[in-house]
Amino acid sequence: MLGQLGFLLLVLVLFIALVSLARSARIVAQFEKGLVLRLGRYRATVDSGLTFLVPVIEDMIKVDMRERVINVEPQKVITKDNVLVTVDAVIYYRISDPVKATFEVQNFAYAATTLAQTNLRNLIGDKSLDETLTARDMINANLRAVLDEATNTWGVKVTRVEVQKIEPPADITEAMSRQMKAERDKRANILEAEGVKQSQILEAEGARQSEILKAEGDAQARVLRAKAEAQAIELVSNATEQFFKERAEISKRLDVANHVLAQQTKFIVPAGSELVNVLGLDDKTVVPLKK
Repeated sequence: MLGQLGFLLLVLVLFIALVSLARSARIVAQFEKGLVLRLGRYRATVDSGLTFLVPVIEDMIKVDMRERVINVEPQKVITKDNVLVTVDAVIYYRISDPVKATFEVQNFAYAATTLAQTNLRNLIGDKSLDETLTARDMINANLRAVLDEATNTWGVKVTRVEVQKIEPPADITEAMSRQMKAERDKRANILEAEGVKQSQILEAEGARQSEILKAEGDAQARVLRAKAEAQAIELVSNATEQFFKERAEISKRLDVANHVLAQQTKFIVPAGSELVNVLGLDDKTVVPLKK
């Protein structure tokens, strides 16, 4: 009887030991860190893998080390020029110190959202509407710097902050649309006028170049014609001097002779005078005068 009771007690002890061992085993995932607490007090941080705790007196808190995102709900913000705009944002962060992130802040998401909304009001309240719409990157950088500095003591690293939308009232949006359309029409008209101007300039320059080339061509043609005419005159003059001078003298003498013979008049011409040569008479034809 006593043997059976001892055996049962032994089995019960072994069962309790196995249950305690199973309950003391903890598996930490690759993206997690395990915070081991002994009687409610932080004892150690364990990496991913299998970890055994002391039954009953130890416990573990698992902390996700992956990057997370928080949506900052839309809120109404008044700009420097008294325009009410609706602004929202998203915050990207990751835990750099799991101990601080667990024990230094109760609800990091709520704290970061409240801090982001407060700083958004401050940042946008210092800028006009136009500056707010064009300085989105600056607002993101300033907001990230403020949040990162504030959350550093909580063991959290703010990696990026993005302002998603900045929405003015409907009437302001409509006025801005009309203004943008007018500005685009203005630029289009300016570009069109510049194109017409450039086209006219190019056409005028082309016409001027054409007139210059035409005038130069006419001048060169006149010079060539003048040179050709001069050469022709020179050739005619040379030919006349060479071939027609002697024939002209003979033709003149014949005309004189015909005129003399037509009158049937006898002329007494001294021998050896120039008139004999003009009439083409020789010494045999001329009768010498007797004294």
